Amino acid sequence: MPALVIVGAQWGDEGKGKATDLLGSRIDYVVKFNGGNNAGHTVVIGDEKYALHLLPSGILTEGVVPVIGNGVVVDLEVLFEEIDGLEARGIDTSKLVISSNAHLIAPYHRTIDKVTERFLGKRQIGTTGRGIGPAYADKINRVGLRVQDLFDENILRQKVEGSLFQKNQLLVKVYNRRAITVDEIVAELLGYAERLRPLVTDTSLLLNRALDAGKHVLFEGGQATMLDVDHGTYPFVTSSSATAGGAVTGGGIGPGRIERVIAIVKAYTTRVGAGPFPTELFDEWGDFLVDNGQEFGTTTGRRRRTGWYDAPVARYASRINGVTDFVLTKLDVLTGIERIPVCVAYDVDGVRFDEMPASQSDFHHAKPIYQEFPGWTEDISAARTFDELPRNAQDYVLALERLSGARISAIGVGPARDAIVVRHDLVD
Repeated sequence: MPALVIVGAQWGDEGKGKATDLLGSRIDYVVKFNGGNNAGHTVVIGDEKYALHLLPSGILTEGVVPVIGNGVVVDLEVLFEEIDGLEARGIDTSKLVISSNAHLIAPYHRTIDKVTERFLGKRQIGTTGRGIGPAYADKINRVGLRVQDLFDENILRQKVEGSLFQKNQLLVKVYNRRAITVDEIVAELLGYAERLRPLVTDTSLLLNRALDAGKHVLFEGGQATMLDVDHGTYPFVTSSSATAGGAVTGGGIGPGRIERVIAIVKAYTTRVGAGPFPTELFDEWGDFLVDNGQEFGTTTGRRRRTGWYDAPVARYASRINGVTDFVLTKLDVLTGIERIPVCVAYDVDGVRFDEMPASQSDFHHAKPIYQEFPGWTEDISAARTFDELPRNAQDYVLALERLSGARISAIGVGPARDAIVVRHDLVD
């Protein structure tokens, strides 16, 4: 059975958890393949709201096997806090499995992350301070800690010693912080070993066997295309591959396994943290989108930056990911706006760009060229078919579809779990 991939098409927070939940009853495995607890999914089930940070959102669906793949960096304290929180609310987490090759976030990664960001001053990236970047840096520098290292104390101690040798020099001599001892790190990490052990397996083997057996496997990307370390607005990006290609490396499957790539895109645009954002609003409409869309980060609580829909960004995401289907979320947030602007191109110092500029400098200076579409005032939260949407809402969706490079197969019309209009089947 071919695999499915879900990715964000903008700067994150597009509602990927809701899309995963929509597919949940037909999916056997949900795999988180990148990132750590620096992003989150909010899923509403009935009157209950669940904020997930490290765990795959499929953990909320009965019968689904949630998988943390090798491309993820795992903060064990956060992992078990999240598991305990769900268990306390009656959610069964016993099916969770974790790759033995996933890397660990150690306490010193969080320390380095925070002091480095403060040291940058006005040049801050906007990191969450959770140690994600430093953990990935150690992975690339080949001094990282992997999940499997917890089960061999000698190897763990050797790796912690090697990693701290340089970091303590940095902490003490550059940042005027105390040195971190090997013993305190080893003791903290070993404290999780026995609880972690039953969850750990060769997830690449597990997932390939599941695909061979005809199971539906969904790979769920954290963050989004415009935050991808290669294809995003560098350096204002995350430290992992948040695009569809990351599912291959971060999940341990071959590219030929993937048949559908589903990209989630809001009916407008948001961003958290620093970096370019051509359609960003600084007026009452920006406040309107924040208030109506409850635009505050799931993980950080930070107010999101808001702006109108950016079609060149959506086309770029479609191209980079090989998108087969878009899921358009939060269409209901636009209800009540008389004329809705959509960015169709950019002006960069008098030159029109119909696609995203290849130069980061040009993108920083890009001014949106807008086309306006008539809005609607009707409440659309009860719509379950496309024909039940107001004519202007239908026209807006069809216009975005023409502008965005792939078909829009589902439309979110409210925060509730079932508040979605399905135009095309996302699985078959």
